[in-house]
Amino acid sequence: MPRFLFTAKTASGRKLSNIAIAEDKEGIRTRVEAKGLTLVTARDISGTNLFNAPPADNAKVSDLVLFTRQLATMIGAGISLLEALEILKEQAERPGFMVALDDIIEDVRGGADLSISLGKHPKIFKAIYINMIKAGEASGQLEDILTRLAEYQEAAEELKSEIKSAMTYPVISLCLVLGITIFLMVGIVPKFKSIFDGLGVELPFVTQMILDISLYMRDNFIPGALFSGIVFFTLFMFVKKTYIGAKTWDYIMLKVPIFGPLFQKVAISRFARTFSTLLQSGVPILGALDIVGSTSGNILIEEVVVKAKDSIRQGSPLERPLSESWVFPPMVVRMVGIGEKSGAMETLLNKISEFYDQQVKHTVAALTSLIEPLLISMMGGMVGTIVLAIFLPIFKIQESLR
Repeated sequence: MPRFLFTAKTASGRKLSNIAIAEDKEGIRTRVEAKGLTLVTARDISGTNLFNAPPADNAKVSDLVLFTRQLATMIGAGISLLEALEILKEQAERPGFMVALDDIIEDVRGGADLSISLGKHPKIFKAIYINMIKAGEASGQLEDILTRLAEYQEAAEELKSEIKSAMTYPVISLCLVLGITIFLMVGIVPKFKSIFDGLGVELPFVTQMILDISLYMRDNFIPGALFSGIVFFTLFMFVKKTYIGAKTWDYIMLKVPIFGPLFQKVAISRFARTFSTLLQSGVPILGALDIVGSTSGNILIEEVVVKAKDSIRQGSPLERPLSESWVFPPMVVRMVGIGEKSGAMETLLNKISEFYDQQVKHTVAALTSLIEPLLISMMGGMVGTIVLAIFLPIFKIQESLR
């Protein structure tokens, strides 16, 4: 049966969008008018051609957090899973999310488990989400699992925003510094060539070097920059997709001065939070490690997790492979070891995550105060060098006239 994406208008004039299944547009009109609404548009999205394809699966993290929290609240209030999903579908704003929820509702109505239905939309619902839902279904604690999932997503998104705030200022400042330098070298310095030629003096080394670079940049900057940028980006993306390239890049990210310690703390926090959330939700430790490794975002951590799985299968403690990797500090290794021995692994992992979340916040604040004077010094050095190069010939002439 065709699926329609429609827009309807309330009596007050507010527009609403949703997706529904009907025989034709008249069927959609009948259903809309039965709810006291006026149909504005209705488009068949059940086709598969380029211009009539259904919207792709998509949802923001904020959409998913809201969906998860509201689903937990409604299930806790005694509303059936199917009815709760139908209510949430009516509230969804993104067409792709509506389509996904519509498919999930049909599967659940047909008797499928929620985890299986969600698994058909991996672009929206990641492995950790599906596995935690599966654990909640098996344990009968779906409401608690959904609440924990929402908290996990909120914490992960907050950590991501911390990283963005740490990177935004230096990136913008660096672009500004480079922009000013390029403007001076391409637009200002070349104009002094005719002046220097008219002086008839031998230019100092610094002046000649700056002038040659500026003339080259003026004549070749746009094609050269475009060509170099395209070649570099293509080569970088190709190398990064290889295992060795990705591993090297992850190593550099953790070792790069200034930002390396920040990225390491973020990686450890993500590892601990994901592992703790999965274990608290009842996911078996080997299954949890599978998900932790694939969602870590770092090949070095993924390799340690693979070794940890092998170690556990052989009856060895999780602490051993972690201690052999430089990525995990001794404190983390010791706390994991204590958690294994005491049976409080989830609690200690949660403590590790909270500790490193705070460390990330402190590091971001410290970086902001450190990077600002560094960038100001860099800009002063570049601009100062250019200005000095321009004035050196004038100083040289003044000395010769004395």
